[in-house]
Amino acid sequence: MSIGSFYTTSASSGLITLQPTAADLQALADFAKLVPKAAANAQRRAINKTLGWLRTQIAREVGRKEGIAIHAVRQRLRAYTAKGSNTRAKLWFGINPLEASRTGRPRQTQAGVSVGKRRYAGAFHKKVYGGKPDIWIRTASKHFKCSDYPDSNVPGAGGISSGWIAENNSRFPLAKAKVSIEAVAPLFDAWSRRADARLLEILKQELNYELHKHLRGNA
Repeated sequence: MSIGSFYTTSASSGLITLQPTAADLQALADFAKLVPKAAANAQRRAINKTLGWLRTQIAREVGRKEGIAIHAVRQRLRAYTAKGSNTRAKLWFGINPLEASRTGRPRQTQAGVSVGKRRYAGAFHKKVYGGKPDIWIRTASKHFKCSDYPDSNVPGAGGISSGWIAENNSRFPLAKAKVSIEAVAPLFDAWSRRADARLLEILKQELNYELHKHLRGNA
């Protein structure tokens, strides 16, 4: 039995599944007896339009709440549209810490690096490895704070994780500046409920469109 849209979360991501409720499915089934293809098309369009709307709303809300460029948030959102007879669409959102250099335009100063309203004293913006520069700080710096460099493992001797790199034969350990977005996890419940309401609204519009098109064709 369909309970409508729902969400699941893990330590590293959140997933919102869009689907009609049992009542909505019954209404569709009744209409589908008359025009099955039209009902299916209306349902698929409604789901995919809701998916696009939800992706935009989440990107804006998270960008505003966390002070992150919207395009950076959108890169963490992956939309899987409903196709053919499939009546589900999914929106995946990775909530692992985001590289600070992706949240806006980094500006190097003598004091460190700034990105939007964030300041990283003692840091530098440089390409250490990979194709793009990032914001780094030497872990021995007096300005180093773990809260500014989440997801970085800075052990006393050896060891490498996604946010840590040893430069020049491990003499100068570096940590990459990242921004935690775990605070958005509690919002998935509200987003799912808003998506459900939006899906029903758009579904009514699409069914109405199909009905009028059907009536015009059989006038």
